[in-house]
Amino acid sequence: VQLVESGGGLVQAGGSLRLSCAASGLTFSMYQMGWFRQAPGKEREFVAAISRSVSTYYADSVKGRFTISRDNAKNTVYLQMNSLKPEDTAVYYCAATLAISPSFRSERFGSWGQGTQVTVAS
Repeated sequence: VQLVESGGGLVQAGGSLRLSCAASGLTFSMYQMGWFRQAPGKEREFVAAISRSVSTYYADSVKGRFTISRDNAKNTVYLQMNSLKPEDTAVYYCAATLAISPSFRSERFGSWGQGTQVTVAS
């Protein structure tokens, strides 16, 4: 399984970014996909997840600002991030799990990308 994130960068507060995660080596439609992030000196935290049935789940800190989506034809999951805040600055990771129930803990995800840096300037 290979997950490759892209789309990170530097943005001003209030701006937007769209992260992409291209997956290969798996039957993408069978996987629940998630986004996590890790800021310097902090633990990795859940951001959003999307199930095989396209149900979506969000951390309270990003609800209403971030949108997770998937395109099974392209084996890709996206994270649209709007109204970005400096506290959103982190390395963002894409992850995949075969778990069917909603998954918010990183240990439930067995495959991870290398991460993409998102920096929000104030």
